[in-house]
Amino acid sequence: MHIHPDARSVVRALAPDEPVILNRPHAAERAARFFVEKFPGKSLYAVKANPSPDLLQILWNGGVTHFDVASIAEVRLVRAMLPEATLCFMHPVKTPRAIREAYFEHGVKTFSLDTIEELAKIVEATTAEDGTPAADLRLLVRLRVSSDYSELSLASKFGVDLVDAAPLLQATRQHCDWLGVCFHVGSQAMTPFAYVQALERVRAAVAEASVVIDVVDVGGGFPSVYPDMEPPPLEDYFEVIHRHFENLPIAYNAELWCEPGRALCAEYSSVVVRVEKRRGDELYINDGAYGALFDAAHVDWRFPVAALEDDLRDSPQEFAFYGPTCDDADYMKGPFMLPGDIQAGDYIEIGMLGAYGAAMKTGFNGFGNAQQIVVGDEPMASLYRGDRERPATDNVVSLR
Repeated sequence: MHIHPDARSVVRALAPDEPVILNRPHAAERAARFFVEKFPGKSLYAVKANPSPDLLQILWNGGVTHFDVASIAEVRLVRAMLPEATLCFMHPVKTPRAIREAYFEHGVKTFSLDTIEELAKIVEATTAEDGTPAADLRLLVRLRVSSDYSELSLASKFGVDLVDAAPLLQATRQHCDWLGVCFHVGSQAMTPFAYVQALERVRAAVAEASVVIDVVDVGGGFPSVYPDMEPPPLEDYFEVIHRHFENLPIAYNAELWCEPGRALCAEYSSVVVRVEKRRGDELYINDGAYGALFDAAHVDWRFPVAALEDDLRDSPQEFAFYGPTCDDADYMKGPFMLPGDIQAGDYIEIGMLGAYGAAMKTGFNGFGNAQQIVVGDEPMASLYRGDRERPATDNVVSLR
């Protein structure tokens, strides 16, 4: 397999008409080893962030053995790729057929839920044909927690309210070998305090239910580095989580889990695009809202950018992007900082797209083709190289 040195070398070699996704296996494996070695528990990769088979193998090689799957398609994908992996079906709303296939055909024992109806569905779907109920289930009750300290909220769709959690925990305890509590603080949590607040809700729920808890899963939300989003070091998150986990009223041998998605794969990929037209401070590029830049369009996410031409001399200025489709919604307001003399025919690298970028691509309007190439240079930003200046924090519990 040929490895190009960097984005500029790709442009010089190919002068591509279509977007090119640049993958950095070394960055993803480094992130995996970081979580495996430093998080004080098990790290489950959230497959939805990027289900690339190549990436799944890289993370496995980096020591990640547990995977958070959210659909039967993800169950099938990971089981086919990694027969020895531990799969945890963490979507709180599943079809009976998906539960049954996951349990009986793929060996999935761990499921999440947030209602009594979902509990009944899981119990029925995992019962053998002779009427024998499953005796090896690991069931995690998802608790609704705040997303106030995260850039993208995940607080409204899933999770049992604290006032209703105790009866559900008590009922679930009757049907499982392991009982757990899980939550999700939202995507891109910018302070460890997000987990402090959530773990205090876990404490209250467990105390009221008076049940034995075997696992606490703090979910995802671990951040990456983007323009104007400089989180504290991940070690600060790990330390705070571990300290508060140790003080919970749970079994002495209870396990601590997390579900990183973005933090494991954001640095894996970038995309090279070409400017097809310039109109003032708007650049028409050949990828966009229906491609790898979904988040840039729909949630105004700002990704790092770099012009790849050697002859641009003007100082940086703010630009917005239009994607290649005929839809006015194919617009990314940025601002993206690029040289003021950039023009049609020039190439741009857009970084930190390993999380959700490739996963969200569509073929709308006939666009969406993108060659994938491996490069050997470093991602535009990294939490794992050890060269970041430590951002100022208020004793790592900033109320930002």
